[in-house]
Amino acid sequence: MATQSPFSLLENLLQNFNVPLEPPAWAIDETHRRTVLLLNHVLMQEPQAMERLVRQKGRVVRMQWRNFTFKVLVTPAGLLDVAPDDAGVDLSLVITEESPFAIAQELMQGGKPAVRIEGDVQLAAEVSWLIDHVRWDLEEDLARLMGDAPAHALMQAGRSMAQAVQQFVGGSSSRSDGPAA
Repeated sequence: MATQSPFSLLENLLQNFNVPLEPPAWAIDETHRRTVLLLNHVLMQEPQAMERLVRQKGRVVRMQWRNFTFKVLVTPAGLLDVAPDDAGVDLSLVITEESPFAIAQELMQGGKPAVRIEGDVQLAAEVSWLIDHVRWDLEEDLARLMGDAPAHALMQAGRSMAQAVQQFVGGSSSRSDGPAA
């Protein structure tokens, strides 16, 4: 008998309610600003990433999933800023998968969600390089706050939990995809 993933059960439940989950405009704006701060923090740890972005200064990248849109402007310093609403878009990245659970499952299995790309090829190549090569060293940042040993222990616990979830997701998808016994 095929086992159904709890993710698909939850997704079906949310779809049946058909309630739009639209946060207030101020919350969206604040989320965009904080996301840009986090992205810039990560970029500043990688000088080569900033050098690559300097070549793209003034360009605007729009990222979209469902009705959620996020536009960033590349600054002359090689960092990012929230783009004005009326800014023209040089590169558009649209996640084509509708299900947040399918996206989470793909990410947990080490993959990337399907993305439709439209716009400037060179800018798309730079964004692709950033995605493939820039990583946030969360353990280093935690060590600055709480010390090396507690940060390492916290990260080990997080890795163990992530591995358990990854095994569950991988195991449940293989059980539900395979033939019934």
